[in-house]
Amino acid sequence: MPESFGTRLGRALAARGPVCAGIDPHAGLLEAWGLPVNVHGLSEFSKRSLDGLSEAAAIKPQAAFFERFGAAGVAVLEELLRSARERGVITILDVKRGDIGSTMAGYAAAYLPPGAPLEADAITVTPYMGPAAFDETAQLAAEHGKGLFALALTSNPQGATLQRSVGQGKTVASQVIEWTRAQNEKFDAGQKVGSFGVVIGATIADRAQVVGEALAGYTGPILMPGFGAQGGSINADDAGLNIVVSSSRAVLKAGPNPADLATALKTTNRKIMRALEGVS
Repeated sequence: MPESFGTRLGRALAARGPVCAGIDPHAGLLEAWGLPVNVHGLSEFSKRSLDGLSEAAAIKPQAAFFERFGAAGVAVLEELLRSARERGVITILDVKRGDIGSTMAGYAAAYLPPGAPLEADAITVTPYMGPAAFDETAQLAAEHGKGLFALALTSNPQGATLQRSVGQGKTVASQVIEWTRAQNEKFDAGQKVGSFGVVIGATIADRAQVVGEALAGYTGPILMPGFGAQGGSINADDAGLNIVVSSSRAVLKAGPNPADLATALKTTNRKIMRALEGVS
């Protein structure tokens, strides 16, 4: 079996800090960097971002901003993922796929096996067709040393209606966490960092109250978007968890110079580490 995603991620977090650098080449950011809003600007943005952010624990490209340029944009995403892999940078591809049966198997085959067209170290999934619909995807991920991040409590206000609803005496978010816990117990038992995690927004101020009990003893990584520009916060209560703090705009606004991106990454890492230590 290959080395697990959780083991590799844990090593990167220990060595590089908790920041996962989002790579979100939306039109406004391309323009702010003085780049054309076309596939050539997209390619240049991707190269500079990787040059500046390769010391992050992981990078998280948002697939939508590449797919909007069609096949040429997807080719840029392929190149970004390949270049990151060659540099030893962990990639979490934000695609939020969610389906069942052969359809989900097709998505999984596109991202998880070695040599796949869009091979990434982990992908985000939307588990609202029932988390168990991803059992086979989790099996495939484990076989190849890859990981999954299932949406649990997202930062958008609209998510609360579903994610906080109660069924079988538990919130939907808690049930998603329990599914990932089961996968870690099945495939990564005894490991400090599991390969199957959840997405919980840093903007969710009452997250500890909503899912705190479900996270007791939890070894899965917790991807936390929304820190920085969206007003999300991290605190000492998060210190005992395997948090991976996604920061996009707060870091990318420092571009287009890769050296300035690297400085912004270090600054964000320091801010998060101080917050985890309870230092304002």
